[in-house]
Amino acid sequence: MKRVCNTSRLVALLVVVLVGSGACTFDPQTGGSGGGGAAPAGAAEKATGASGAPGPDQRDRPTPVAPTSATPKPTRTVTPKPTPSTGTPTVAGCPQGQHQRQVETYLAQVGGFGTVTVDGRQSAADCAAIKKFQKRYGIRPVEGRAGPTTLDVAQRLATTDPSRCKAGTGTTFCVDLTRQTVWAVRGGKVIMEPTVTRTGMSGYRTPSGTFTVNFRNPKEWSDPYEVWLPYWQHFTQGMGFHETTTYLHDKSIGSHGCVNLLHVDAVRMWELGKVGTRVVLIGRRPGT
Repeated sequence: MKRVCNTSRLVALLVVVLVGSGACTFDPQTGGSGGGGAAPAGAAEKATGASGAPGPDQRDRPTPVAPTSATPKPTRTVTPKPTPSTGTPTVAGCPQGQHQRQVETYLAQVGGFGTVTVDGRQSAADCAAIKKFQKRYGIRPVEGRAGPTTLDVAQRLATTDPSRCKAGTGTTFCVDLTRQTVWAVRGGKVIMEPTVTRTGMSGYRTPSGTFTVNFRNPKEWSDPYEVWLPYWQHFTQGMGFHETTTYLHDKSIGSHGCVNLLHVDAVRMWELGKVGTRVVLIGRRPGT
């Protein structure tokens, strides 16, 4: 009886072992476990073809390369052509301004700035002449463009008539208030060609008439306006010639009656003048 019992126990044990082993066996037909257990490593990736996000065990694996047929074609970049404009540089190296022909005409009349062809088209020679003109008369920027300020200055200089100044036998400083120009005459001969100036603004009109330089100072201090007046040459009522302290071509402002000059012209008139030099002012500044 004891032997039979032991035999029965052995048979039962064998049955349990065989059944448990079959529950973890991979079924190649279904791609999964026959009893719903975990599939072998990599089984799901092989079955679906999905790679998933790289895990810690994929650090040394090469990055998958997409098929050649799926590689996107390079995008063609089209660069737009620049739109031509009046202010764009020309082959001459200067931008052509809206007053090209007029500036060429006046520069040809004034002379002294190089060869200028009056045809309304910018050339290398025109460019060089306009730049030289702008530099001489303090026009900014010096770029060779025939703009409004360049036209204004060129027209004023070209239309100034030195013979209108009733000069004496000695040195005379002449000022055309209408054209805002100044020059010097000695013995009936122009010894300083007409150049630009800026006189009294509205409310501070510089008067026309004949006066005399009665005081000079290479660096005068203005008490009421608290500013230095280089190369000061006084001729009447606190008014005189001096180097400008602001941009001369800003027409929105002006002096308080003085005759403002560019540095080079203030120095030249200082060299030519002295106490007793005759001063003749003709015309009237527009707007005053």
